[in-house]
Amino acid sequence: MKQYLIDTFWFNDWANKLTLSAMQTLADKKESVILFSHLITAQNKWLLRIKNDPAEAQIKWFDAPFEVKELTALWEASLKEWLEFLSDLNDSDLYKEIFYSAMSRRNQQFNTFARHCTAAQLPFDSAPRANLLANS
Repeated sequence: MKQYLIDTFWFNDWANKLTLSAMQTLADKKESVILFSHLITAQNKWLLRIKNDPAEAQIKWFDAPFEVKELTALWEASLKEWLEFLSDLNDSDLYKEIFYSAMSRRNQQFNTFARHCTAAQLPFDSAPRANLLANS
């Protein structure tokens, strides 16, 4: 499993470098820069979550986009961090359940709601669930 994940990150690197190259040819790069910045940010945020690093909470999913000229270096730095992280794991680490701080409030509310639905034999797809998740 570990090697599969490493190989997947290398494939992702290849595909993203093709994307970065194609982005350079665009007259209007604004939207692609926003999305690629999000891709890097999300990848970094998830690594911090997995490591249970409190800095994760400070990273916004759609923060200000990076500059076009920064994207390649930021992508490579993110990839390097993930590959180093994966390389340090052993296979049993890949099967451990992970909890992170942003999960706690929403999951506590949802788990409470799920217990009430189960006790009352209500379906989980009822409107209160949607409202609960929308308001968290």
